[in-house]
Amino acid sequence: MPPSDRIITPMMRWNDLLAGLEQAKLRYDRHGAANPEIHAITDDSRQVAPGSVFVAYKGVAVDGHRFIPDALRRGAAAIVVERPSADPAGAPSIVVNSGREALAWLCAAWRGFPGRALRVVGVTGTDGKTTTCNLAYAILTAAKRRTGMISTVNAVIGDRAMETGLHTTTPDADETQDYLAQMRDAGLTDCVLEVTSHALAHHRVDGIPFAVAAVTNITHEHLDLHGTREAYRAAKGRLFEMAATAVLNVDDPFSYDYLRGLIRDRRVLSYSRAEPADIRAVGIQHAADGLHLDVDTPAGRLSLTSRLIGDYNVSNILAAVGIGVALGVPGEAIASGVAAMQGVPGRMERIDAGQPYLAVVDFAHTPNALASCLRALKAITPGRLIVVFGCAGERDREKRPLMGRAAAEGADVVVLTAEDPRRESLEAILDAVEAGARAAESRAILTRVPDRGEALAHACKIARPGDTVVACGKGHEQSMCFGVTERPWDDRVALRAAIEAALGAT
Repeated sequence: MPPSDRIITPMMRWNDLLAGLEQAKLRYDRHGAANPEIHAITDDSRQVAPGSVFVAYKGVAVDGHRFIPDALRRGAAAIVVERPSADPAGAPSIVVNSGREALAWLCAAWRGFPGRALRVVGVTGTDGKTTTCNLAYAILTAAKRRTGMISTVNAVIGDRAMETGLHTTTPDADETQDYLAQMRDAGLTDCVLEVTSHALAHHRVDGIPFAVAAVTNITHEHLDLHGTREAYRAAKGRLFEMAATAVLNVDDPFSYDYLRGLIRDRRVLSYSRAEPADIRAVGIQHAADGLHLDVDTPAGRLSLTSRLIGDYNVSNILAAVGIGVALGVPGEAIASGVAAMQGVPGRMERIDAGQPYLAVVDFAHTPNALASCLRALKAITPGRLIVVFGCAGERDREKRPLMGRAAAEGADVVVLTAEDPRRESLEAILDAVEAGARAAESRAILTRVPDRGEALAHACKIARPGDTVVACGKGHEQSMCFGVTERPWDDRVALRAAIEAALGAT
C-alpha cells in the first residue's frame, strides 16, 4: 500500500459510504440500522482495525467469508458479504452480488472519487501496455500537463516514483484509488493508467471515469483466468464501456472488430502501421539509433523520432499519438514527447559491460511478444540471436508450446530455463515449452538449463562478437517465485554478472 502519511485518512459514516454504491447503481440488501464511523476499508481480515469495513468475497483460491469472525474480533465496524447466509451478527452489513465490485466503488467513494478530478487515460492490451503508457505520459508531460502514471512497473506522482508490486498487474482497487487521490491532492490534472485484464475482471478500476481508453492488441494470454480468448477479449472490453473516447488498433482485427462493434455512441480514433486509419504511419525507417516515422493524424502530418526499435513499437507509438490527439495535445508536443521517451525498465533494455555482443533484457512473456522481440533483434544482429526464457507456473499452460515454437522460429540458439515455476514442476513446464520448440521447422540449437543464472551464464559464454543475447520474460521484475516463496531476482543484474564472469574467464 502507498504510505498512509501522504494523504489524510478520511473518516466517513457508514450511511455516507453506502451512497457511493448508490451512485454506481449497485444493488445491495442492507442489514442493521447502525451508522458507525468508518476509518478504513479492506478485503484482508489481517488489516482490520476498529472502525474498518471488511469486504468478503469468494476469491480464486480463498473464500473471504471464512474470515468474517476474525474481522469482527479485530473490531470491524461493518461487513460486506456476497451470501445472505454469511450475514454477521453484531455489525451492520450489506449483501451484494460482487464483493470485488462493491470494494472498488467503496474505495472510490472513500477517497471522494478522485478519478473525477483527473483526465484519466486507460491503456490495455496483451503486449506493449507499459511502453504505450510511458509514451503517453511523455506526450502529456511535453504538453505541460501535470500528469501522473500508474503502470505495472511503478506509480509516478510528481517527482516521486513508487513500485507497484512484484509481479505485473494493475494495483488493487484500494491502492489505485489511493494513488489517484494523491495525484488529485498534489494538483495533477491527468493520469495514465495501465489496465490489465485481471484488473477489469476483478473490478479494480470500477468507479474511475476514463476520458480515453486505448488498446495495443489482444493475443494469446491469461487463459488460466479467462478460459477462452473471447472471454479474455470481453474482459478488456469493459474498459471501453467506461470510456468517453476509444483508440483502437486496425492492425489487430481480433480486438478492433469486437471493440468497434461494442462502441456505437462514442468517439473512436483508429491507428495502423499501413491500413487506412485516423492515425496512420506513412513512412517508417528502422535505424541503429531507433525509429524515424511520418504519421498522418486528423490534425496533420507529424515527423517523429524514437529510440525504440521494432514494428511493434511503431504500433505503441501510434497508440500513444492517438491518445494525444484524443486529448487535444498539439503536434509539436506529441513529437517532443515521443522523442523524449528513452525506454522502460526491462523493455528492450540494453546491458553493456564492455562485451563484444549486444545484451538485452525484455519482458516478452507471451507468444506474440516473444516473436516480435526476436524479429526486432534479428533485424539488427549480424551474428547469432541467443534467447534465454521460460514460462511461469500456475499460469496459462496453453501458451507454453507456442512460446517454444516462437523461440525456435525466431532465434538461432534457444536456452530454456526457470521463470516463476511456483508450485508446478519446472521440468514439466520445460517439457511443454520444448515440445513446441521441437515441433517448429527450425535449425535452432535447443538447450535446457533449469537454473536461470546458469542459463544466462551459458548464453554469455557461447556468445561471439556480433551476436545478441536476450533474456525474456522477467523484465523489470524483482523476484522469482519457487513454491510460494518469492526469491530476490533481477534479470538485469543477473545478465550483467553473467557477462562480467564470461569476460573474466577469457
